[in-house]
Amino acid sequence: MAKFPYLCFSVVLLILDQVSKWAITERVIRPMNPEALGDSFGFIEWYSHASEKLPFASMEILPFFNIVMVWNQGISFGMFQNSNEYGPLILSALSLVIMMCFVVWMFRSESKLLNVGIAFVIAGALGNIIDRMRFGAVIDFLDFHIAGYHWPAFNVADSCIFIGVLLLILQSLFFETKKKSATYNDAYETDTEKT
Repeated sequence: MAKFPYLCFSVVLLILDQVSKWAITERVIRPMNPEALGDSFGFIEWYSHASEKLPFASMEILPFFNIVMVWNQGISFGMFQNSNEYGPLILSALSLVIMMCFVVWMFRSESKLLNVGIAFVIAGALGNIIDRMRFGAVIDFLDFHIAGYHWPAFNVADSCIFIGVLLLILQSLFFETKKKSATYNDAYETDTEKT
């Protein structure tokens, strides 16, 4: 049960992702979009019934940041867009396999930082898998831009994946190296004492 807190952390991040997608689609985009059908759904109603895909919309929040309604059929940050009808199923299956590999990695890891990074990745992957299974695409709504260049729209799940991978890289570059160096030094000192 040593991994239980990390799995709970993943669940909290997943809930944050799903609630943010509901809030943006139903409380921000639907009311401002005359093409949207019907009234806004509550979270449970929205979650239990996949509503129609709302059309593209954009709302300026700051000179460099918009809230948008974008349906991403690719992977994180809009990469590998795929219009194939089997695309969402293939990407969901692939994401699920990768996510399960991360779960196994977590249960084998002793590093707290590594486990936190893996928890972020698991939550992000699962958040986007849920969208693909419900809608056939992922809801992206955060749009940062400067001088006419827009970073690909993303969501909380994408942010979790990015943060998780960054933590895994930091662990690998800085903390694994120190651990290996300490192990090498200990082995060297032991060999020196024997001679």
